[in-house]
Parts: sequence; C-alpha cells; structure tokens
Amino acid sequence: MAVDYAVIVVYLAGMLAMGWWGMRRAKSKSEFLVAGRRLGPSMYSGTMAAIVLGGASTIGGVGLGYKYGLSGAWMVFTIGLGLLALSVFFSARIARLKVYTVSEMLDLRYGGRAGLITGVVMWAYTLMLAVTSTIAYATIFDVLFDMNRTVAIILGGSIVVAYSTLGGMWSITLTDMVQFVVKTIGVLLLLLPIAVVKAGGFAEMKARLPTEYFAPFGIGGETIFTYVLIYTFGMLIGQDIWQRVFTARDDKVARWGGTVAGTYCLAYALAGAVVGTAARVLYPDLANADDAFATIVKDALPLGVRGLVLAAALAAVMSTSSGALIACATVANNDIWQRLRGAVTRRADGGPHDEVKGNRLFILAMGVAVVGIAIALNNVVEALTVAYNLLVGGLLVPILGGLLWKRGTVHGALSSVVVGGLAVIALMAKFGILANEPIYYGLLASLVTYVAVSLATRPTDEAVLANWRERLAGRGPEADEQRTEPETVPATP
Repeated sequence: MAVDYAVIVVYLAGMLAMGWWGMRRAKSKSEFLVAGRRLGPSMYSGTMAAIVLGGASTIGGVGLGYKYGLSGAWMVFTIGLGLLALSVFFSARIARLKVYTVSEMLDLRYGGRAGLITGVVMWAYTLMLAVTSTIAYATIFDVLFDMNRTVAIILGGSIVVAYSTLGGMWSITLTDMVQFVVKTIGVLLLLLPIAVVKAGGFAEMKARLPTEYFAPFGIGGETIFTYVLIYTFGMLIGQDIWQRVFTARDDKVARWGGTVAGTYCLAYALAGAVVGTAARVLYPDLANADDAFATIVKDALPLGVRGLVLAAALAAVMSTSSGALIACATVANNDIWQRLRGAVTRRADGGPHDEVKGNRLFILAMGVAVVGIAIALNNVVEALTVAYNLLVGGLLVPILGGLLWKRGTVHGALSSVVVGGLAVIALMAKFGILANEPIYYGLLASLVTYVAVSLATRPTDEAVLANWRERLAGRGPEADEQRTEPETVPATP
C-alpha cells in the first residue's frame, strides 16, 4: 500500500500548491469569484465536468449500478442532461449578464426586490451540498488509512477550505482541471476496463446476472422521472453551476464548452453503472451497495493503479465540495450579508482588494461551518434531498419564468418561492423526506402561484425590462468589467 499512499499524498500536496498559485492571481472580485470571466473552452469544459461529477456521481453511481445494473446510470445521466440543457438553451444568456449570483439575475429581471429571500434558499442548498460532499471524505480515508471519521472529515475538509480560501475560483479551477484528468484516467481508462475483465467480460456478466440488470429502464420509470425533476432541473438553477457559467470567456465558450462537459457526463454515467454491474458479479453479497466502489478498487486493482483510482474518487469529492463551498460563501456574502448591511456600492478606495478579502473571509467561515456540520450530521441522503427539494420547488419556476416569460412579475416570483418552499416542507413532513410527492406537488404549486399572481399584478416596469434586455445582449454597467480590472492572467485556450 506504500505506493498507493504516496500517490494520494502527492495528489493532496498538489492541490495545496494549486491554491497557493491561484492566490497570486486573484487580485479582484471578478478574478476571485469567477476567474476573471476568462476561461477558454478546454478549461471551461474540464472544470464544469468536475463540479457536477462529485462523490455521489462516482461512488453513488457505482452503487446504483451494483443494485440495478445498467439502468443505475440514470441518476448521473440526468445530471448530464441537465448540463446539456443549461448549456444549449440558457448558458449564453446567463454568461452575458455579467453577474455573480443567481439572486443578482433575479434582481435584474424583476426590479431589485427578489434577491434576499432567494439568496437564503440558495444558501441553504449550497451549504448542504458542501456538507454532504465533505462527509464523503470519511468513506475514502477509511478505505485508505482506516482513519477515524471525524479526523477524515477534518483532514479532507481542511485541504479544500485551504486552497479555496487562498485563491478562490482560480485555485478551484486549476484543481478542478487536475481532478478532471485524474477522474478520466482513474475511472474511465483504468477502473472500467479492469472491472469488466475481472468480471469475465460482458458475456459472463449477462450469464450470471438477471436479465433486468441489462434493461435500460430497470430502475423504474417513476424513479427516472424524479431524477429528472431533481437533478436535471437542479442543474439549470444551482448557484454552484451558474458560478461556473460566469467564468466563461464568452457566450460561445459557455454553450459549446458546457455541451462537451454534458456529453462527458453521459459517458461517465454509463461507466459507473458498468463498474457497479461488474462488482455485482465479483461481490454478490455486499451489505451496502455504496461499498461496491471501495471494494472493487481495494480487491481487484493492482498496486499503484489502486492509489490512482482512489485519488480519482477523492478528486470527485473535492471538486464538488470546493465548488459548493465558494458558491455558499458567494451567496452568503453578496446576497445576504451585503443586503442586510445595505452595502450595495463598491468603495472607490481600493474596493476590489477589500472585496477579495471579504469574500476570502466568508469562504473560510463557511468552510469551518461546513466541516463542523459534517462531523455532527449522520443522514446525508435526507439532508441533500431537503436541499434539492427546496431548491427546485422554490426557485426553478421564478428563475426559468424570468428567462422565458416577459409577463412574470416580482410579486409572482416571490409568491412562487414562498408557496413552493412551504409546500415542499409541508409535504415532506406528511409523506417523508425521501417521498416523491413533495417535489411533484411543490413544483406544481410554485408554477400555479407564479402564473396566477403575475397575471393578477402590475406588469414589470418597462425600464426594468429594457435594462434586462440590455444585459442579456451583453451591454450595461458590468459589460466592460474585464477591461477595467487588472489583466493578471491571459485567457485560457
């Protein structure tokens, strides 16, 4: 195991080095929060794929393959579909807005009164996403070092908090690119073919497993539909995803780079399901399906390769954790704290540097909170389900309505958030957190409320809509942001 340990240690040291490198380049708010809005297609595609393919997509995706066969790919597949939909239909408009948060977009569209309440909902979602990603370190470090759960969470969480605090989005982007390469090599090029060979090939797998393991819809139509509602729609509106869109150099990079990343997610989904299916052949009696990834890595892979594949799992967790952390801190600072303080203008005496310091402090504070909650929390599935239900049930309709329907109003948006959020909470209390009814009926209540209240109230002021159209076209107060801030790093290829 010494070689495997060495691979992991070198990988973790490299993550910290990337954080230090990024710190030297994050000299303005734009550089720190959205990498100066200058990522080219290759780096944008890699970092976008890294953020959406986390521990749930890797360890959980293999677990679903172990339990359901090839149809276990549907969870990660719907994530890829959501990223494709975002990239093709919305990313160009989002990138041209030149904002930092989803709530800022809602303020632009509806006239400046929707940000605080939507910011609170988005903050809760990103916080729980960061927490559940951080908890996954316990599983990986337990396999690696037989480490105590609390120590594992503190170790993994501290490394992510360190490089994220140092360099912000630049550090996270650079580490994401390394993580993307490690995941591609570790999971797609090494684990996938080795697992299939160890299981005797596809012919042997089909001979030893029930037919439903190879049925495309074996996991169940209702489950697939729920995945679409939660994950596909969640990809369209999450702050962690939008903040990556904001890093694109232009709208073409956002569209085509995101399309490449979405396509990569589809391949990753199938790979995880195949690995899980192979693990079912090799280890048919595992008590917990989520143990399939660690078991096949530990028992079936040769020395050195095992360390690289475990590094790939660690990379998957770290990419999601760091992306959720900076999103959580950005929302907490820009959408909640500054609004409560009434700080809506930038100081003239070195404001960008002060803003970098403020955002850095918020990442550190949110990171400490995330590690603390991760240590105390046990049921991560329920926590993440609550977060996604509130996100989709409360924010999907007003966000997509603002992008697609001119007649939507601020009163309709706020009512939709409140009614949808309360409906989700009430239905989870009645049917259970993991039930499908909360997201089904909560989303329906949000849609009906949005349309009814918008039609019953005064249309959005034409001046607000005119400013909105200007920003969608890439013009407005923030359009020349890149030219007014320091040119510290050239555009990536």
